[in-house]
Amino acid sequence: MAEPLLSLRALVKRFGGLLATDEVGLDLAAGELHALIGPNGAGKTTLLAQIAGNLAPDSGAILFEERDIVALGQHRRVAAGIARSHQITSLFGPLSVLDNLALAVQARSGSSLSFWRPLGAETRLFDEARALAELIGLGERTALRADTLSHGEQRVLEVGLALATRPRLLLLDEPMAGLGPDETARMIALIERVRAGITVLLVEHDMDAVFRLAERISVLVGGRVIASGAPAAIRADGEVRRAYLGDELAA
Repeated sequence: MAEPLLSLRALVKRFGGLLATDEVGLDLAAGELHALIGPNGAGKTTLLAQIAGNLAPDSGAILFEERDIVALGQHRRVAAGIARSHQITSLFGPLSVLDNLALAVQARSGSSLSFWRPLGAETRLFDEARALAELIGLGERTALRADTLSHGEQRVLEVGLALATRPRLLLLDEPMAGLGPDETARMIALIERVRAGITVLLVEHDMDAVFRLAERISVLVGGRVIASGAPAAIRADGEVRRAYLGDELAA
């Protein structure tokens, strides 16, 4: 059996007396979309932060492509192929959609926007940014300031910034948070469209979206993984129903 793209081994994170992740073990196969669900305060965002490098675990290992990356900083993890979107959208509000995407492309490529660089280099940068805007459905909104977009469009742009790094592992932290039905459908369609060739770890409370998108689901409660498996198995798991969503998981 092939080694997983990402493997978490006995990951522990404490905040004072609070055990936020408690010996968490989790494997993600290359190319899968794996959902992480659980009640508020279960440790889901804390777990993503440790994978992305925003937080250091107190103990345990994070293996990415069989290499322990615990000692790598956030920027080096991005360079290695790990990208993250956040619950709270973080954009350059006064800049245009195109400029936001171009800055993300520039950060990945290591180029700098400069009058002293060949025009062709900057043209390629903005060409890639325009292609990303088309991919995420904002091709007709590139000239608008990011802070004038609707909440749903800002969430989409946030995903676009993560995609600009050309990740092999994409961490999505509640991308449907605060979205209405139409915007949620748009986000689901975007994730389905861009996930080819990318491994996705999705944290989400919208169970309709989770069960539509995920190939496997893990349930985190009190910092511990209480169940992990195919969606049908999670639906049928009595402990999951008692600990988290009750009859909401019923078919």
